[in-house]
Amino acid sequence: MTQLLSILLFSFLRLAGVGDEEVTLVFVGDAMQHKPQIVAATRDDGTLDYSQCFTMIEDDIAAADYAVANLEVPLGGKPYSGYPMFSAPDEFARQLGASGFDLLLTANNHCLDRGSKGLKRTVRVLEDMKMSSIGTYASREQRDSVVPFIADVKGVGVAFLNYTYGTNGIPVRDGAVVDMIDRDAMRRDIEKARSEGAKVVCVCLHWGEEYKRIPGKAQTELVDFLVDEGADVIIGSHPHVVQPFEMRYSRRHGKDVAVAYSLGNFISNQNDIDSRGGAMAVVKVRLLGGKVNGVELGYKLLFCQKPLPGKRGDNYKLVPVEFRDSVRNDQLREFDRFVGRTRLLLKESNSHEVEELAM
Repeated sequence: MTQLLSILLFSFLRLAGVGDEEVTLVFVGDAMQHKPQIVAATRDDGTLDYSQCFTMIEDDIAAADYAVANLEVPLGGKPYSGYPMFSAPDEFARQLGASGFDLLLTANNHCLDRGSKGLKRTVRVLEDMKMSSIGTYASREQRDSVVPFIADVKGVGVAFLNYTYGTNGIPVRDGAVVDMIDRDAMRRDIEKARSEGAKVVCVCLHWGEEYKRIPGKAQTELVDFLVDEGADVIIGSHPHVVQPFEMRYSRRHGKDVAVAYSLGNFISNQNDIDSRGGAMAVVKVRLLGGKVNGVELGYKLLFCQKPLPGKRGDNYKLVPVEFRDSVRNDQLREFDRFVGRTRLLLKESNSHEVEELAM
């Protein structure tokens, strides 16, 4: 009888025009700019060219209905600098947009590397590019006008929220705002997102301990909280290595929740084998009658190939696993070690519901 009622309800909703819908969301990890990356992008005439960096993954980005990257550098203007106090060229963010990303996350521990002035410049430059961003704001008024950020994804309201554990001890000044991990604030933001029409809520967190491949207690407890508060997708960054993915079930809300504790690096100059790449999270959310009816979580591994030393015009390139034949011989060992170690971690720690994808 229950099954018959479900079938009748499904048929009624489809006839009423509020039937099943599906949106595909893609998330990638830390988009960084160390000094060697800036040097590699600089051409003889002084211009910066990042067009080589993402060509092998642009089809994956285009296949998504909405794509999100963690911009872990401020656009602080010249002089450009890498670790430990970043200031990346505007061209880097422009290329992320040109390669298909729809939203950049800016709440991270490096967002104040050029102070509040650099934070505000980042916000302004992204606005001028018509690039959506969340996590840092030039003023409280701007924050209140943006949060909750709700994107129209194929007619479905999808909310994105972004918070960081800290800013490397650099204080926020001059009226700027950084969204910090605060349970009361996150609860209010999720509630407001729902009240303003969000059907799907994604919470993106800059958290955890760097280079630790297993999430800590603070991370798992915060996931418990967010699942209970009604989040649908929880995505982590900051550790610079991939951490486990999992599907969590919310008894309170009667639904599955997709969780990726850390996507690792997206693009960087880091050398540790587990930091040589990251995971692209692919989340498919199905809705029935305007409510989430199912969530699927998968991933694809990406390796960052570095340019040949001293070769002008060569740049950092992201190589997905299926393009192994494109990896240079001098990088192949690192590629295989990164993919092997990360694949093993994810297979051992993920539930059977989370699968590696061949997109």
